[in-house]
Amino acid sequence: MNNVERHQYIIRKIKQDGHVSVLDLCEDLKVSSVTIRKDLQFLEDSGLVYRTHGGATSQNPYQTDRTVFEKEKIHESEKIRIAKAASNLVINNDSIIIGSGTTTQFFARQLAPQGNLTVVTSALNVTLELIKHDNVEIIQLGGAVRKTSTSVTGQYAHSTLDHFFCSKLFLGVDGIDLDFGISTTNAQEAILNMKMIDVAQQVIVLADSSKFGRKSFGKIVDFSKIDMIISDDIPPKFKELFDSLGIETIICKSE
Repeated sequence: MNNVERHQYIIRKIKQDGHVSVLDLCEDLKVSSVTIRKDLQFLEDSGLVYRTHGGATSQNPYQTDRTVFEKEKIHESEKIRIAKAASNLVINNDSIIIGSGTTTQFFARQLAPQGNLTVVTSALNVTLELIKHDNVEIIQLGGAVRKTSTSVTGQYAHSTLDHFFCSKLFLGVDGIDLDFGISTTNAQEAILNMKMIDVAQQVIVLADSSKFGRKSFGKIVDFSKIDMIISDDIPPKFKELFDSLGIETIICKSE
């Protein structure tokens, strides 16, 4: 195949499967990995594909900041399933932290504790979901409000967490990348999430499957700090990595 024929094959393959790997393309096209990487670079520069770790995809792997009002309408059924599974992990008299995001908002909506529950949160939308429960004590962190996420960030929220230690952190993220770890679109949000991880006994990531293979501006932490990931689906290469690291996974597929 010449350059044009290879490029056409790669584009067809990505349209068919959603992604391609360098190794598979080398085998299919009988060319070196150097040639394939040059092809992928050319196609990315032309705006036709997005390069990823070891391959390419048709979907932009870099998450951009969007408002919660936009995001709550995306992957709604998946987020509901994730939220229901996460709610089963909360026990009576628990003390938990809930981070910002729409998946964590769905999680808060699913909570109906029979006993007392203490919730520390940076997210105003989470507080509004929980305020209807008489047996839920809410500690709302203070600070500068990010309008896109309806949550607070900054030193005041960060220092307040020094006074708490909770059994579980339920954390929403914008990206999960094999090399970069978990990330969010805002650096200040990432810093606050790091602090939440420091004061939680168990770190539980809530993420729909669209977050895998993506990275955002602010890195939160490596996978070594994560105890559990709940998703509607997890790509095999991620599942293999999580299993090797001892990260528990819960996959909530549609019935």
